[in-house]
Order: sequence, then structure tokens, then C-alpha cells
Amino acid sequence: MAKKKTAFVCNDCGADFPKWQGQCPACGAWNTLQEFVVDPAMPKSRSAERSGFSGQLSEVRQLNEIALEDSPRISAGMDELDRVLGGGLVPGSAILLGGHPGAGKSTLLLQVLCRLADREKCFYITGEESLAQVAMRADRLKLPKEKLRLAAETDVEQILELARKEQPRLLVVDSIQVMYLAGLQSAPGSVAQVREGAAALTRFAKQTGTVLLLVGHVTKDGTLAGPKVLEHMIDCSLMLEGSADARFRTLRGLKNRFGAVNELGVFAMTGEGLKEVKNPSAIFLNRADDIAPGSLVTVVWEGTRPLLVELQALVDASHFGNPRRVCVGLEANRLAMLLAVLHRHGGIQVGDQDVFANVVGGVKVAETAADLALVLAIVSSFRDRPLGRDLVVFGEIGLSGEIRPVPQGQERLYEAVKHGFKRAIIPKANKPRQLPDGVEVIAVSTLAEALEQL
Repeated sequence: MAKKKTAFVCNDCGADFPKWQGQCPACGAWNTLQEFVVDPAMPKSRSAERSGFSGQLSEVRQLNEIALEDSPRISAGMDELDRVLGGGLVPGSAILLGGHPGAGKSTLLLQVLCRLADREKCFYITGEESLAQVAMRADRLKLPKEKLRLAAETDVEQILELARKEQPRLLVVDSIQVMYLAGLQSAPGSVAQVREGAAALTRFAKQTGTVLLLVGHVTKDGTLAGPKVLEHMIDCSLMLEGSADARFRTLRGLKNRFGAVNELGVFAMTGEGLKEVKNPSAIFLNRADDIAPGSLVTVVWEGTRPLLVELQALVDASHFGNPRRVCVGLEANRLAMLLAVLHRHGGIQVGDQDVFANVVGGVKVAETAADLALVLAIVSSFRDRPLGRDLVVFGEIGLSGEIRPVPQGQERLYEAVKHGFKRAIIPKANKPRQLPDGVEVIAVSTLAEALEQL
């Protein structure tokens, strides 16, 4: 018999080493090396060894000789999900759906498969729940149950045998962390099991043209559990965000080989499952009748569409020697930088004040187009002077106090006008030649000019 040996694999990057170390030399992460037993390589057929993940044999060809086959996408039946996927499900692709417990991952996939089962052959593999639990959820959500095929299994080899027998167009595995290969001695959820199990399932999807949907767990810091190589294997990585007690869920694309990344889909969690939110700007702009100081609306760009969100700022006298800077949905380092620019180029000192910033609705704003709106909201709260309900602001602020243009400025402006805003403070370089009807556009080039408009 071949002698077994022990290796230590990093949970973050997947690199393996012959002995344990406190820090991974490959990625620099601490305390991420885990021990597992390396078994002798399991026998594989010659065709499986040669085909690899792409499902094609090695062949050298000219780039211009390769025929671009237009494989039709499969619509998921939800416009928000299709948008995040880049237009629908691509045959032969592997998609990883992650999220916190209770976010609605299993609910979303069960809804999609039950509705697609009428026109496509779908197969649902559950490893964490019994078949009765899945049936109870489908009954509670009032989903059609006549056509969907499902099985409860955790052995990857058995799943592949069932999939070859069923020959589905869509295959869901819930979840990859509980699947195991009998040839590996490590426990389910370990680095080796997750890596090899995902590799076997992805290889099957590529060779048969099946759409593979994997459910993934997340760690306590919000990242996908398992080795980092798992995200490199798959074609599309989606993250379903939202706490269990929140009404809305956001589906964000982190990686997509068949479409744009950073697309955002918005769903509402109801008693009948996840419902699409066709106009997310409307729900995030559900403002009070009396606008309080520190409230301002900005336009952020998510993927291929604009999204109006409300920023709130609260400035209060600090009772401690070190004033607090708290951000929810915004970057804390960006807030500290903007406060320094406000002091240097705006003449407003809030160094002895507590500053709290929040994005209403649980949206995370990562782009710099919200800089100007955040600074003006802070000034509004500091001076206790409310801004108008019909005002919208966007623009990036540089360290020298200049207002820089943002991408898709004209589309952002037209989106604000469509929702009834009458005034807009925008960067001077984003001012369109032909202004929309019924809106007053104030173009500014410095932070001082923007503060004068207040």
C-alpha cells in the first residue's frame, strides 16, 4: 500500500506545506494552516484526466479559428437574479451562492428550481436538510412541486452517479461544506474535502453542460468558508446579504466570468419567499414627512444601473477625550479623510464632536461618488439646518478640496429627476449640455462652492 503522509493547508489561499507554521508564507494570514492526511491519488479514467475542468481535450488552435458558439442562457425566472448573473444561467457554468445563516440561500434556489422545473430538468441535492423539510418549505412558499426531482445525499461520488442517471440541466448542491469524498480521510468541511468535492462537481458540470449551483457557508467575518481556491474554481460567485431580522436582501455579484461584477439585486423577504424589488430606489427613499438635519439623498452606481439612497449623519458633542467616528454602510477611513478635508478646505471643525454616518436600508456604499453628499449631511447636522427634500447630491472630493467628476453622471442625474428631485448639486465636469426639464442643476468645482449653496 502507498504510504500516507500529512500536509498542512491554508484555509485562505489553499497553499499546502509539509509542516505547521503560525503564518502562511503564501498569503501572510495567521493561524490558517490545518492538518489533513494526503491519501494516494484515486484512480481516474484517462479521459477524465485529460479533460480537466473545461471538459475539452488539449488542442492547439489559432485564436481567430475558434468558433464563438452562442449558447442560449437559461432565464432564472427572476429579473433581479438574471441581472446579477449577467443575463441568465450559462450552461456548463459553476455558480457559488454564499451568505449568512438565515439570509435565504436555500429559499432562493428552491424558488428558482420549482419554477424552472416546468420547462427544464432540475435536480436538487440537499445535504443539510431532510426531504421532508424541503417539502415543507416548498409547501409553505406555495411553490409547484410536481416536476422537481430531489435527493438527500452527502457523498460526492453518489451525487455524480445520480446526476449521470437523471441528466439534469440544473443541479443544486446544498451545501458544499457538508459534502465529502470517501477516498479522503479528512472530515467534511475541511480544506481537502471542500476543494476536491467542488473540483469533482465542477468537472462534471463542464463536461455535461449542466448548470451547477453550489451553496456556501460564510465565516464569522463574512467571507466564504473553505479554501480560497474554491472561489477560483467556480465561474460566478454571488453573496446574499442581509440579517435574519431585516426585511430586504441584497444579492451582489463578486465574480462573474459571463457578465459584469458588482451587480446588485434587491429582494424582499415575505411569507411566500423572496420577492423581487423592481424599483429599489423607491424603498430606500421612504423618508419621513419632516426632513431632519443631516439627511441627504445621493445616487450610487451599482453594476449597470443607478440607485438612490439616503445618507444620514449625526454630529453631537463628545463627552470623552477621543471623539467617536462610527460608520454603517460606509468606509470608516473615508469618513476620517473627508472630515480632515472639511476642516482644511471648508473651515468647519468637528474634531471635538462625535460623528455618526449611516446608509438607510442596509445598503453598502463602496464608491467615492457619495463623498460630497456625506460631507454636506455632516455640515447640515452640525449646523442643525435641514436640507430640502427635493435636493440630490453626488460627487467625489479630493484631498485638495476639489470636486471630481464621477462615472455615469448624466444617468445619475436623470434617475434623480425621474424620482421627483428638483435641485441637484453635482461636479462641474458632470453638468450635461442639455439639462432635464424642471430641475435646477448647481455645478460646483470646489468644496467651498458647495458649502456656499447651503
